[in-house]
Amino acid sequence: MDVGVVRVAEDKDFEILKKLYDDNNGWKLDYNKPDLSVWTKSVPGISFKIVKIRTRFPDVQPETLYDVLHDPEYRKVWDTHMIESKDIGFFNPNNDLGYYSMSCTSPLKNRDFVLQRSWLDTGVEQLIINHSVYHKDYPPRKHYVRATSYLTGYIVRPSRQGDGSELGYVSHTDPHGKLPVWLVNRVTQIFAPKMVKKLHKASIAYPEWKERNNPNYRPWHFPEQIMSPRIRVEDCIKSMEEKNMKNSYVDESDLKDSLTRDMVIMDSD
Repeated sequence: MDVGVVRVAEDKDFEILKKLYDDNNGWKLDYNKPDLSVWTKSVPGISFKIVKIRTRFPDVQPETLYDVLHDPEYRKVWDTHMIESKDIGFFNPNNDLGYYSMSCTSPLKNRDFVLQRSWLDTGVEQLIINHSVYHKDYPPRKHYVRATSYLTGYIVRPSRQGDGSELGYVSHTDPHGKLPVWLVNRVTQIFAPKMVKKLHKASIAYPEWKERNNPNYRPWHFPEQIMSPRIRVEDCIKSMEEKNMKNSYVDESDLKDSLTRDMVIMDSD
Protein backbone atom coordinates (compact mmCIF):
# COMPACT_ATOMS: atom_id res chain seq x y z
CA MET A 1 0.00 0.00 0.00
CA ASP A 2 1.18 3.52 -0.74
CA VAL A 3 2.30 5.91 2.00
CA GLY A 4 -0.71 7.67 3.49
CA VAL A 5 -3.25 5.17 2.13
CA VAL A 6 -5.47 3.72 4.86
CA ARG A 7 -7.53 0.65 4.02
CA VAL A 8 -7.92 -2.97 5.03
CA ALA A 9 -5.01 -4.97 3.59
CA GLU A 10 -5.84 -7.45 0.84
CA ASP A 11 -4.18 -10.68 -0.27
CA LYS A 12 -2.32 -8.80 -3.01
CA ASP A 13 -0.61 -6.61 -0.40
CA PHE A 14 0.82 -9.66 1.35
CA GLU A 15 1.77 -11.18 -2.01
CA ILE A 16 4.02 -8.16 -2.65
CA LEU A 17 5.93 -8.94 0.54
CA LYS A 18 6.22 -12.63 -0.36
CA LYS A 19 7.52 -11.84 -3.85
CA LEU A 20 10.14 -9.46 -2.48
CA TYR A 21 11.26 -12.09 0.00
CA ASP A 22 11.23 -15.20 -2.20
CA ASP A 23 12.58 -13.71 -5.45
CA ASN A 24 16.30 -12.87 -5.31
CA ASN A 25 16.50 -11.49 -8.87
CA GLY A 26 18.00 -8.00 -8.81
CA TRP A 27 19.15 -8.30 -5.19
CA LYS A 28 22.78 -7.99 -4.04
CA LEU A 29 23.89 -10.49 -1.40
CA ASP A 30 25.84 -8.43 1.13
CA TYR A 31 26.21 -10.94 3.97
CA ASN A 32 25.92 -14.71 3.97
CA LYS A 33 26.32 -17.19 6.79
CA PRO A 34 24.55 -20.55 7.28
CA ASP A 35 21.68 -19.09 9.33
CA LEU A 36 21.74 -15.42 8.32
CA SER A 37 21.72 -13.80 4.88
CA VAL A 38 21.32 -10.10 4.06
CA TRP A 39 20.46 -8.67 0.64
CA THR A 40 19.99 -5.11 -0.61
CA LYS A 41 18.25 -3.78 -3.70
CA SER A 42 18.08 -0.37 -5.32
CA VAL A 43 14.72 1.12 -6.29
CA PRO A 44 14.45 3.38 -9.38
CA GLY A 45 13.79 6.97 -8.37
CA ILE A 46 14.48 6.38 -4.67
CA SER A 47 17.98 6.72 -3.20
CA PHE A 48 17.42 4.43 -0.21
CA LYS A 49 17.80 0.70 -0.72
CA ILE A 50 15.48 -2.10 0.34
CA VAL A 51 17.02 -4.48 2.86
CA LYS A 52 16.06 -8.16 3.08
CA ILE A 53 17.05 -10.71 5.72
CA ARG A 54 16.55 -14.45 5.87
CA THR A 55 17.43 -16.22 9.11
CA ARG A 56 16.68 -19.44 10.97
CA PHE A 57 15.88 -19.87 14.64
CA PRO A 58 16.28 -23.65 15.16
CA ASP A 59 15.25 -23.40 18.83
CA VAL A 60 12.12 -21.25 18.36
CA GLN A 61 8.77 -22.50 17.12
CA PRO A 62 6.95 -20.38 14.48
CA GLU A 63 3.95 -19.73 16.74
CA THR A 64 6.28 -18.37 19.45
CA LEU A 65 8.10 -16.08 17.03
CA TYR A 66 4.80 -14.77 15.66
CA ASP A 67 3.58 -13.98 19.18
CA VAL A 68 6.82 -12.14 20.01
CA LEU A 69 6.44 -9.93 16.92
CA HIS A 70 2.91 -9.04 18.03
CA ASP A 71 3.06 -8.74 21.82
CA PRO A 72 3.23 -4.99 22.65
CA GLU A 73 4.05 -5.53 26.32
CA TYR A 74 6.93 -7.86 25.58
CA ARG A 75 8.33 -5.46 22.99
CA LYS A 76 9.02 -3.07 25.87
CA VAL A 77 11.28 -5.77 27.29
CA TRP A 78 13.39 -6.69 24.25
CA ASP A 79 13.31 -3.66 21.93
CA THR A 80 16.02 -1.48 23.45
CA HIS A 81 15.63 1.14 20.69
CA MET A 82 11.96 1.78 21.45
CA ILE A 83 11.19 5.00 23.30
CA GLU A 84 7.40 4.89 23.07
CA SER A 85 4.70 2.81 21.45
CA LYS A 86 1.00 3.72 21.37
CA ASP A 87 -1.96 1.80 20.04
CA ILE A 88 -4.01 4.46 18.22
CA GLY A 89 -6.84 2.13 17.24
CA PHE A 90 -8.00 -0.65 14.93
CA PHE A 91 -9.93 -1.00 11.66
CA ASN A 92 -10.74 -4.68 11.95
CA PRO A 93 -9.21 -7.69 13.77
CA ASN A 94 -6.23 -7.76 11.37
CA ASN A 95 -5.49 -4.06 10.78
CA ASP A 96 -4.53 -1.39 13.28
CA LEU A 97 -2.83 1.98 13.59
CA GLY A 98 0.00 2.82 15.96
CA TYR A 99 2.67 5.33 16.91
CA TYR A 100 6.29 4.24 17.44
CA SER A 101 9.35 6.27 18.41
CA MET A 102 12.91 5.00 18.54
CA SER A 103 16.27 6.18 19.79
CA CYS A 104 19.13 6.66 17.36
CA THR A 105 22.84 6.67 18.03
CA SER A 106 24.13 10.16 18.86
CA PRO A 107 24.54 12.58 17.13
CA LEU A 108 21.55 11.47 15.04
CA LYS A 109 18.12 12.69 16.08
CA ASN A 110 15.54 10.19 17.29
CA ARG A 111 12.94 9.00 14.76
CA ASP A 112 9.23 8.31 14.99
CA PHE A 113 6.51 6.78 12.81
CA VAL A 114 2.75 6.60 12.44
CA LEU A 115 2.08 3.16 10.96
CA GLN A 116 -0.75 1.04 9.70
CA ARG A 117 -0.01 -2.58 10.53
CA SER A 118 -1.73 -5.54 8.90
CA TRP A 119 -1.31 -9.27 9.47
CA LEU A 120 -2.37 -12.60 8.03
CA ASP A 121 -2.11 -16.13 9.43
CA THR A 122 -2.64 -18.71 6.70
CA GLY A 123 -2.00 -21.68 8.98
CA VAL A 124 1.16 -22.41 6.99
CA GLU A 125 2.88 -19.05 7.36
CA GLN A 126 2.28 -15.77 9.18
CA LEU A 127 2.81 -12.36 7.59
CA ILE A 128 2.95 -8.88 9.10
CA ILE A 129 3.29 -5.69 7.04
CA ASN A 130 3.32 -2.00 7.85
CA HIS A 131 3.54 1.30 6.02
CA SER A 132 3.46 4.95 7.05
CA VAL A 133 0.17 6.81 7.27
CA TYR A 134 -1.11 10.01 8.87
CA HIS A 135 -3.36 10.79 11.81
CA LYS A 136 -4.58 14.23 12.74
CA ASP A 137 -3.84 13.65 16.44
CA TYR A 138 -0.22 12.53 15.88
CA PRO A 139 1.70 15.40 14.28
CA PRO A 140 5.51 15.49 14.03
CA ARG A 141 7.01 16.10 17.46
CA LYS A 142 9.75 18.43 18.58
CA HIS A 143 13.20 16.80 18.74
CA TYR A 144 12.06 13.90 16.54
CA VAL A 145 12.34 13.31 12.81
CA ARG A 146 9.20 11.77 11.29
CA ALA A 147 10.44 8.81 9.22
CA THR A 148 8.61 6.96 6.44
CA SER A 149 8.12 3.23 6.04
CA TYR A 150 7.29 2.50 2.41
CA LEU A 151 7.02 -1.18 3.33
CA THR A 152 8.29 -3.18 6.27
CA GLY A 153 7.30 -6.79 6.69
CA TYR A 154 7.92 -10.07 8.48
CA ILE A 155 7.32 -13.60 7.23
CA VAL A 156 7.31 -16.48 9.72
CA ARG A 157 7.54 -20.02 8.37
CA PRO A 158 8.58 -23.45 9.63
CA SER A 159 12.31 -23.93 9.11
CA ARG A 160 13.32 -25.54 5.81
CA GLN A 161 15.60 -27.82 7.83
CA GLY A 162 12.63 -29.09 9.81
CA ASP A 163 13.66 -27.55 13.12
CA GLY A 164 12.28 -24.35 14.57
CA SER A 165 11.36 -21.38 12.38
CA GLU A 166 12.47 -19.27 9.46
CA LEU A 167 12.15 -15.50 9.69
CA GLY A 168 12.02 -13.23 6.68
CA TYR A 169 12.37 -9.47 7.09
CA VAL A 170 12.01 -6.84 4.36
CA SER A 171 12.30 -3.10 4.96
CA HIS A 172 12.24 -0.03 2.73
CA THR A 173 12.42 2.98 5.02
CA ASP A 174 13.38 6.63 4.55
CA PRO A 175 14.63 8.13 7.83
CA HIS A 176 14.37 11.68 6.42
CA GLY A 177 16.42 14.46 7.91
CA LYS A 178 19.41 15.72 5.95
CA LEU A 179 21.60 12.63 5.99
CA PRO A 180 24.05 11.29 3.41
CA VAL A 181 22.48 8.44 1.45
CA TRP A 182 25.55 6.24 1.98
CA LEU A 183 25.12 6.63 5.73
CA VAL A 184 21.44 5.66 5.71
CA ASN A 185 22.09 2.58 3.61
CA ARG A 186 25.06 1.55 5.77
CA VAL A 187 23.26 2.02 9.08
CA THR A 188 20.27 0.04 7.78
CA GLN A 189 22.56 -2.86 6.82
CA ILE A 190 24.00 -2.84 10.35
CA PHE A 191 20.76 -2.28 12.25
CA ALA A 192 18.72 -5.04 10.62
CA PRO A 193 21.01 -7.99 11.55
CA LYS A 194 21.35 -6.60 15.08
CA MET A 195 17.58 -6.48 15.36
CA VAL A 196 17.37 -10.12 14.27
CA LYS A 197 19.86 -11.21 16.93
CA LYS A 198 17.88 -9.40 19.63
CA LEU A 199 14.66 -10.94 18.36
CA HIS A 200 16.15 -14.44 18.52
CA LYS A 201 17.22 -13.98 22.12
CA ALA A 202 13.84 -12.49 23.01
CA SER A 203 11.96 -15.38 21.36
CA ILE A 204 13.83 -17.97 23.42
CA ALA A 205 12.86 -16.17 26.63
CA TYR A 206 9.27 -15.40 25.64
CA PRO A 207 7.38 -18.55 26.75
CA GLU A 208 8.62 -18.23 30.33
CA TRP A 209 7.96 -14.47 30.38
CA LYS A 210 4.45 -14.88 28.98
CA GLU A 211 3.54 -17.45 31.63
CA ARG A 212 4.15 -14.75 34.25
CA ASN A 213 2.57 -11.86 32.32
CA ASN A 214 -1.09 -12.14 31.34
CA PRO A 215 -0.63 -15.51 29.59
CA ASN A 216 -4.11 -15.65 28.08
CA TYR A 217 -4.03 -12.16 26.56
CA ARG A 218 -3.33 -12.48 22.81
CA PRO A 219 -5.68 -10.16 20.90
CA TRP A 220 -3.84 -10.89 17.64
CA HIS A 221 -5.30 -14.42 18.00
CA PHE A 222 -8.49 -13.58 19.90
CA PRO A 223 -10.17 -10.42 18.47
CA GLU A 224 -12.68 -10.31 21.32
CA GLN A 225 -9.77 -9.16 23.52
CA ILE A 226 -9.16 -5.99 21.48
CA MET A 227 -9.67 -2.96 23.72
CA SER A 228 -8.42 -0.10 21.53
CA PRO A 229 -10.90 2.29 19.86
CA ARG A 230 -12.09 1.81 16.29
CA ILE A 231 -10.29 4.07 13.82
CA ARG A 232 -12.20 6.63 11.77
CA VAL A 233 -10.68 6.80 8.29
CA GLU A 234 -11.56 10.50 8.09
CA ASP A 235 -9.12 11.09 10.99
CA CYS A 236 -6.24 9.53 9.04
CA ILE A 237 -5.11 12.77 7.46
CA LYS A 238 -2.19 15.09 7.92
CA SER A 239 -2.39 17.08 11.14
CA MET A 240 -2.84 20.85 11.00
CA GLU A 241 0.80 21.21 12.04
CA GLU A 242 1.93 19.14 9.04
CA LYS A 243 -0.31 21.08 6.67
CA ASN A 244 1.00 24.43 7.91
CA MET A 245 4.69 23.53 8.12
CA LYS A 246 6.87 23.73 5.04
CA ASN A 247 9.41 21.36 6.56
CA SER A 248 8.67 19.34 9.69
CA TYR A 249 12.03 17.60 9.79
CA VAL A 250 14.93 18.36 12.11
CA ASP A 251 17.99 19.68 10.29
CA GLU A 252 20.96 17.34 10.67
CA SER A 253 23.02 18.97 7.97
CA ASP A 254 25.67 20.00 10.50
CA LEU A 255 26.81 16.37 10.83
CA LYS A 256 30.21 15.87 9.28
CA ASP A 257 30.94 12.91 7.03
CA SER A 258 34.00 12.00 9.07
CA LEU A 259 31.95 11.93 12.29
CA THR A 260 29.16 9.80 10.82
CA ARG A 261 31.65 7.41 9.21
CA ASP A 262 33.31 6.91 12.60
CA MET A 263 29.92 6.27 14.15
CA VAL A 264 29.04 3.61 11.60
CA ILE A 265 32.39 1.87 12.00
CA MET A 266 31.98 1.76 15.79
CA ASP A 267 28.38 0.56 15.52
CA SER A 268 29.43 -2.36 13.32
CA ASP A 269 31.94 -3.74 15.82
